[in-house]
Amino acid sequence: MRAWEVTGHPGEPGRIRLGERPVPVPGVDEVLVRVEACGVCRTDLHVADGDLEVRRARVVPGHEVVGTVVDARPGGRFATGDRVGVAWLRRTCGVCRWCRRGDENLCPRAEFTGWDHDGGYAEYTTVPAAFAYRVPELLTPAEAAPLLCAGIIGYRALRRAQLPPGGRLGLYGFGASAHLTAQLALAQGAEVHVLTRGEAARDLALSLGVASAGHAFDPTPVSLDAAIVFAPVGELVPVALEALDRAGCLVLAGIHMTDVPSLDYRRHLFLEKRVVSVTANTRADGEDFLRLAGRLGLRATVTQYPFLHADTALDDLAGGRVTGVAVLTGW
Repeated sequence: MRAWEVTGHPGEPGRIRLGERPVPVPGVDEVLVRVEACGVCRTDLHVADGDLEVRRARVVPGHEVVGTVVDARPGGRFATGDRVGVAWLRRTCGVCRWCRRGDENLCPRAEFTGWDHDGGYAEYTTVPAAFAYRVPELLTPAEAAPLLCAGIIGYRALRRAQLPPGGRLGLYGFGASAHLTAQLALAQGAEVHVLTRGEAARDLALSLGVASAGHAFDPTPVSLDAAIVFAPVGELVPVALEALDRAGCLVLAGIHMTDVPSLDYRRHLFLEKRVVSVTANTRADGEDFLRLAGRLGLRATVTQYPFLHADTALDDLAGGRVTGVAVLTGW
Protein backbone atom coordinates (compact mmCIF):
# COMPACT_ATOMS: atom_id res chain seq x y z
CA MET A 1 0.00 0.00 0.00
CA ARG A 2 1.01 3.66 -0.34
CA ALA A 3 1.77 5.52 2.87
CA TRP A 4 3.44 8.74 4.00
CA GLU A 5 5.99 8.53 6.79
CA VAL A 6 7.81 11.12 8.90
CA THR A 7 11.31 11.59 7.50
CA GLY A 8 13.05 11.79 10.86
CA HIS A 9 14.83 15.03 9.96
CA PRO A 10 12.88 17.84 11.68
CA GLY A 11 13.42 21.28 10.28
CA GLU A 12 14.79 20.04 6.95
CA PRO A 13 12.87 20.25 3.66
CA GLY A 14 10.40 17.41 3.31
CA ARG A 15 8.61 16.69 6.57
CA ILE A 16 7.16 13.46 5.24
CA ARG A 17 7.89 11.13 2.30
CA LEU A 18 5.75 8.76 0.29
CA GLY A 19 6.60 5.08 0.05
CA GLU A 20 5.26 1.54 -0.21
CA ARG A 21 4.50 -0.65 2.81
CA PRO A 22 2.72 -3.95 3.38
CA VAL A 23 -0.94 -3.66 4.32
CA PRO A 24 -0.97 -3.83 8.15
CA VAL A 25 -2.28 -6.97 9.82
CA PRO A 26 -4.84 -6.22 12.56
CA GLY A 27 -4.24 -7.60 16.04
CA VAL A 28 -6.71 -9.87 17.77
CA ASP A 29 -8.67 -6.91 19.19
CA GLU A 30 -8.30 -4.67 16.12
CA VAL A 31 -10.01 -4.02 12.80
CA LEU A 32 -8.40 -3.18 9.46
CA VAL A 33 -9.71 0.03 7.91
CA ARG A 34 -9.50 1.19 4.30
CA VAL A 35 -8.90 4.92 4.66
CA GLU A 36 -11.27 7.25 2.80
CA ALA A 37 -10.35 10.58 4.40
CA CYS A 38 -7.87 11.86 6.97
CA GLY A 39 -7.77 15.29 8.53
CA VAL A 40 -4.49 17.21 8.67
CA CYS A 41 -4.05 18.21 12.30
CA ARG A 42 -1.48 20.57 13.81
CA THR A 43 -0.38 17.66 15.99
CA ASP A 44 0.77 15.92 12.78
CA LEU A 45 2.95 18.96 12.21
CA HIS A 46 4.36 18.76 15.74
CA VAL A 47 5.20 15.07 15.18
CA ALA A 48 6.85 15.76 11.82
CA ASP A 49 8.76 18.82 13.04
CA GLY A 50 10.11 17.16 16.17
CA ASP A 51 8.17 19.35 18.62
CA LEU A 52 7.04 16.04 20.16
CA GLU A 53 9.57 13.35 21.02
CA VAL A 54 9.87 10.40 18.65
CA ARG A 55 7.69 7.50 19.79
CA ARG A 56 7.94 5.44 16.59
CA ALA A 57 10.57 5.94 13.91
CA ARG A 58 9.18 6.63 10.43
CA VAL A 59 5.66 6.75 11.82
CA VAL A 60 2.73 7.28 9.46
CA PRO A 61 0.96 10.40 10.76
CA GLY A 62 -2.76 11.07 10.82
CA HIS A 63 -5.38 10.59 13.54
CA GLU A 64 -8.59 12.03 12.07
CA VAL A 65 -9.41 9.00 9.97
CA VAL A 66 -12.68 7.95 8.38
CA GLY A 67 -12.83 4.67 6.51
CA THR A 68 -14.49 1.32 5.96
CA VAL A 69 -13.78 -1.84 7.93
CA VAL A 70 -12.38 -4.50 5.59
CA ASP A 71 -11.25 -7.08 8.17
CA ALA A 72 -12.89 -7.74 11.53
CA ARG A 73 -13.30 -10.65 13.92
CA PRO A 74 -16.74 -12.33 13.69
CA GLY A 75 -19.08 -11.23 16.44
CA GLY A 76 -17.02 -8.20 17.32
CA ARG A 77 -18.07 -4.59 17.80
CA PHE A 78 -17.70 -3.84 14.08
CA ALA A 79 -18.32 -5.89 10.96
CA THR A 80 -16.85 -5.75 7.47
CA GLY A 81 -18.42 -2.82 5.62
CA ASP A 82 -19.02 -0.63 8.67
CA ARG A 83 -17.86 2.98 8.45
CA VAL A 84 -15.69 3.98 11.41
CA GLY A 85 -13.61 6.85 12.73
CA VAL A 86 -10.09 6.53 14.12
CA ALA A 87 -8.98 9.22 16.56
CA TRP A 88 -5.86 10.28 18.51
CA LEU A 89 -6.38 8.08 21.60
CA ARG A 90 -5.61 4.54 20.42
CA ARG A 91 -5.27 2.47 23.58
CA THR A 92 -5.05 2.77 27.37
CA CYS A 93 -4.06 0.30 30.07
CA GLY A 94 -7.52 0.19 31.65
CA VAL A 95 -6.15 -0.60 35.13
CA CYS A 96 -4.30 2.48 36.39
CA ARG A 97 -6.01 4.85 38.82
CA TRP A 98 -6.75 7.36 36.06
CA CYS A 99 -8.40 4.77 33.85
CA ARG A 100 -10.39 3.38 36.78
CA ARG A 101 -11.76 6.79 37.73
CA GLY A 102 -12.82 7.67 34.16
CA ASP A 103 -9.82 9.85 33.22
CA GLU A 104 -8.32 7.50 30.63
CA ASN A 105 -6.89 10.48 28.73
CA LEU A 106 -4.37 10.78 31.60
CA CYS A 107 -3.30 7.12 31.47
CA PRO A 108 0.53 7.01 31.77
CA ARG A 109 0.61 4.10 29.31
CA ALA A 110 -1.76 5.61 26.75
CA GLU A 111 -0.88 5.08 23.09
CA PHE A 112 -1.76 7.43 20.26
CA THR A 113 -2.56 7.10 16.57
CA GLY A 114 0.02 8.69 14.30
CA TRP A 115 2.58 8.92 17.11
CA ASP A 116 2.96 5.52 18.80
CA HIS A 117 1.28 3.63 15.94
CA ASP A 118 0.88 4.27 12.23
CA GLY A 119 -2.05 6.48 11.34
CA GLY A 120 -4.16 7.55 8.43
CA TYR A 121 -1.83 9.11 5.84
CA ALA A 122 -2.04 5.74 4.12
CA GLU A 123 -4.38 3.49 2.17
CA TYR A 124 -5.02 1.27 5.20
CA THR A 125 -4.68 1.50 8.96
CA THR A 126 -5.66 -0.53 12.01
CA VAL A 127 -7.42 0.45 15.22
CA PRO A 128 -8.50 -1.40 18.37
CA ALA A 129 -12.22 -1.95 17.94
CA ALA A 130 -12.89 -0.58 21.44
CA PHE A 131 -11.32 2.76 20.46
CA ALA A 132 -13.04 3.25 17.08
CA TYR A 133 -16.12 5.42 16.62
CA ARG A 134 -19.28 5.09 14.59
CA VAL A 135 -19.42 8.08 12.24
CA PRO A 136 -22.67 10.02 11.64
CA GLU A 137 -24.11 8.80 8.35
CA LEU A 138 -25.25 12.27 7.26
CA LEU A 139 -21.62 13.43 6.92
CA THR A 140 -19.27 12.69 4.06
CA PRO A 141 -15.87 11.23 5.03
CA ALA A 142 -14.23 14.64 4.41
CA GLU A 143 -16.79 16.40 6.62
CA ALA A 144 -16.54 13.79 9.38
CA ALA A 145 -12.75 13.49 9.60
CA PRO A 146 -12.07 16.82 11.40
CA LEU A 147 -14.60 15.97 14.09
CA LEU A 148 -12.37 13.13 15.30
CA CYS A 149 -9.71 15.38 16.82
CA ALA A 150 -10.34 19.05 16.12
CA GLY A 151 -13.96 18.66 17.12
CA ILE A 152 -13.46 16.37 20.11
CA ILE A 153 -10.61 18.42 21.58
CA GLY A 154 -12.57 21.63 21.12
CA TYR A 155 -15.52 20.00 22.89
CA ARG A 156 -13.34 18.96 25.83
CA ALA A 157 -11.73 22.41 25.97
CA LEU A 158 -15.14 24.07 26.07
CA ARG A 159 -16.24 21.77 28.89
CA ARG A 160 -13.04 22.54 30.82
CA ALA A 161 -13.70 26.27 30.40
CA GLN A 162 -16.86 26.03 32.53
CA LEU A 163 -18.42 28.90 30.60
CA PRO A 164 -21.56 30.17 32.36
CA PRO A 165 -24.83 30.20 30.40
CA GLY A 166 -24.78 33.09 27.94
CA GLY A 167 -21.18 33.81 28.89
CA ARG A 168 -18.47 35.57 26.89
CA LEU A 169 -15.91 33.24 25.31
CA GLY A 170 -12.63 34.22 23.64
CA LEU A 171 -10.96 31.93 21.09
CA TYR A 172 -7.28 32.58 20.38
CA GLY A 173 -6.34 31.08 17.03
CA PHE A 174 -9.06 30.08 14.59
CA GLY A 175 -8.07 26.93 12.79
CA ALA A 176 -9.63 23.48 12.62
CA SER A 177 -10.58 23.07 16.26
CA ALA A 178 -11.58 26.65 17.02
CA HIS A 179 -13.98 27.01 14.10
CA LEU A 180 -15.87 23.92 15.27
CA THR A 181 -15.77 25.03 18.91
CA ALA A 182 -17.19 28.41 17.92
CA GLN A 183 -20.20 26.73 16.29
CA LEU A 184 -20.77 24.61 19.38
CA ALA A 185 -20.49 27.58 21.75
CA LEU A 186 -22.80 29.73 19.63
CA ALA A 187 -25.38 26.93 19.52
CA GLN A 188 -25.27 26.87 23.31
CA GLY A 189 -25.96 30.61 23.55
CA ALA A 190 -22.45 31.95 24.18
CA GLU A 191 -21.14 35.32 23.01
CA VAL A 192 -17.98 34.44 21.09
CA HIS A 193 -15.00 36.69 20.35
CA VAL A 194 -12.22 35.47 18.05
CA LEU A 195 -8.59 36.64 18.13
CA THR A 196 -6.43 35.33 15.29
CA ARG A 197 -3.67 36.47 12.94
CA GLY A 198 -5.25 35.52 9.60
CA GLU A 199 -7.68 37.79 7.77
CA ALA A 200 -9.37 34.82 6.06
CA ALA A 201 -9.84 33.14 9.45
CA ARG A 202 -11.39 36.33 10.86
CA ASP A 203 -13.76 36.48 7.89
CA LEU A 204 -14.75 32.85 8.48
CA ALA A 205 -15.38 33.56 12.16
CA LEU A 206 -17.65 36.49 11.35
CA SER A 207 -19.55 34.42 8.78
CA LEU A 208 -20.29 31.88 11.52
CA GLY A 209 -21.87 34.59 13.68
CA VAL A 210 -19.26 35.50 16.29
CA ALA A 211 -19.61 38.85 18.03
CA SER A 212 -16.17 40.13 17.03
CA ALA A 213 -12.98 39.04 15.27
CA GLY A 214 -9.68 40.81 15.84
CA HIS A 215 -5.95 40.24 15.62
CA ALA A 216 -4.49 37.69 18.03
CA PHE A 217 -2.82 40.30 20.25
CA ASP A 218 -5.63 42.89 20.14
CA PRO A 219 -7.52 43.72 23.34
CA THR A 220 -10.99 42.19 23.44
CA PRO A 221 -13.98 44.55 23.15
CA VAL A 222 -15.43 43.11 26.39
CA SER A 223 -14.06 41.20 29.38
CA LEU A 224 -14.30 37.44 28.96
CA ASP A 225 -15.77 34.78 31.23
CA ALA A 226 -13.54 32.15 29.62
CA ALA A 227 -10.96 31.86 26.87
CA ILE A 228 -9.37 29.00 24.96
CA VAL A 229 -5.92 29.28 23.41
CA PHE A 230 -5.73 26.97 20.39
CA ALA A 231 -2.65 28.56 18.82
CA PRO A 232 0.64 26.97 20.04
CA VAL A 233 1.92 30.42 21.03
CA GLY A 234 2.95 30.90 24.65
CA GLU A 235 3.00 34.69 24.26
CA LEU A 236 -0.81 34.60 24.03
CA VAL A 237 -1.23 33.28 27.58
CA PRO A 238 -0.72 36.61 29.42
CA VAL A 239 -2.77 38.37 26.72
CA ALA A 240 -5.70 36.01 27.24
CA LEU A 241 -5.40 36.13 31.04
CA GLU A 242 -5.54 39.92 31.01
CA ALA A 243 -8.74 39.72 28.93
CA LEU A 244 -10.47 37.53 31.53
CA ASP A 245 -13.00 38.96 33.93
CA ARG A 246 -13.12 37.98 37.61
CA ALA A 247 -13.16 34.20 38.17
CA GLY A 248 -12.52 33.65 34.47
CA CYS A 249 -10.95 30.45 33.17
CA LEU A 250 -8.22 30.13 30.54
CA VAL A 251 -7.93 26.77 28.77
CA LEU A 252 -4.75 25.78 26.91
CA ALA A 253 -5.92 23.33 24.27
CA GLY A 254 -2.76 22.32 22.40
CA ILE A 255 -0.42 19.37 22.86
CA HIS A 256 2.56 21.70 22.32
CA MET A 257 3.15 25.38 23.07
CA THR A 258 6.11 27.73 22.90
CA ASP A 259 7.42 29.10 26.20
CA VAL A 260 5.00 31.16 28.26
CA PRO A 261 6.38 34.56 29.34
CA SER A 262 6.51 35.50 33.02
CA LEU A 263 3.18 36.54 34.49
CA ASP A 264 2.30 39.45 36.74
CA TYR A 265 0.22 38.11 39.61
CA ARG A 266 -2.16 41.06 39.97
CA ARG A 267 -2.65 41.68 36.23
CA HIS A 268 -2.94 38.08 35.11
CA LEU A 269 -3.92 35.76 37.97
CA PHE A 270 -5.53 37.65 40.83
CA LEU A 271 -9.34 37.72 41.35
CA GLU A 272 -9.56 33.91 41.21
CA LYS A 273 -8.66 33.46 37.56
CA ARG A 274 -7.82 29.88 36.58
CA VAL A 275 -5.53 28.27 34.01
CA VAL A 276 -6.18 24.67 32.93
CA SER A 277 -4.84 22.48 30.16
CA VAL A 278 -6.37 19.81 27.93
CA THR A 279 -4.68 16.43 27.53
CA ALA A 280 -6.13 14.26 24.76
CA ASN A 281 -9.70 13.08 25.36
CA THR A 282 -11.66 10.17 26.71
CA ARG A 283 -13.77 7.91 24.55
CA ALA A 284 -16.80 9.30 26.35
CA ASP A 285 -15.82 12.78 25.11
CA GLY A 286 -15.73 11.44 21.57
CA GLU A 287 -19.06 9.65 21.75
CA ASP A 288 -20.77 12.65 23.38
CA PHE A 289 -19.37 15.12 20.90
CA LEU A 290 -20.24 13.08 17.80
CA ARG A 291 -23.84 12.76 18.97
CA LEU A 292 -23.97 16.49 19.71
CA ALA A 293 -22.36 17.39 16.37
CA GLY A 294 -24.98 15.39 14.52
CA ARG A 295 -27.84 16.93 16.47
CA LEU A 296 -26.59 20.51 16.07
CA GLY A 297 -25.49 20.10 12.45
CA LEU A 298 -21.90 21.24 13.03
CA ARG A 299 -19.99 21.54 9.78
CA ALA A 300 -16.28 21.86 9.18
CA THR A 301 -14.98 24.29 6.57
CA VAL A 302 -12.84 21.89 4.56
CA THR A 303 -10.03 22.34 2.05
CA GLN A 304 -9.45 18.99 0.35
CA TYR A 305 -6.07 17.73 -0.83
CA PRO A 306 -5.39 14.46 -2.64
CA PHE A 307 -3.48 11.98 -0.47
CA LEU A 308 -0.61 12.29 -2.94
CA HIS A 309 -0.26 15.94 -1.87
CA ALA A 310 -0.18 15.33 1.89
CA ASP A 311 3.22 17.02 2.10
CA THR A 312 1.77 20.18 0.54
CA ALA A 313 -1.14 20.12 2.98
CA LEU A 314 1.26 20.02 5.94
CA ASP A 315 3.37 22.81 4.47
CA ASP A 316 0.26 24.94 3.91
CA LEU A 317 -0.85 24.33 7.50
CA ALA A 318 2.59 25.35 8.78
CA GLY A 319 2.49 28.49 6.65
CA GLY A 320 -0.96 29.57 7.80
CA ARG A 321 -2.46 29.03 4.34
CA VAL A 322 -5.34 26.76 5.42
CA THR A 323 -8.69 28.28 6.37
CA GLY A 324 -10.76 25.89 8.45
CA VAL A 325 -9.24 22.43 8.12
CA ALA A 326 -7.27 20.50 5.51
CA VAL A 327 -8.48 16.98 4.73
CA LEU A 328 -6.80 14.32 2.60
CA THR A 329 -9.13 12.45 0.26
CA GLY A 330 -8.64 10.23 -2.79
CA TRP A 331 -5.40 8.90 -4.16
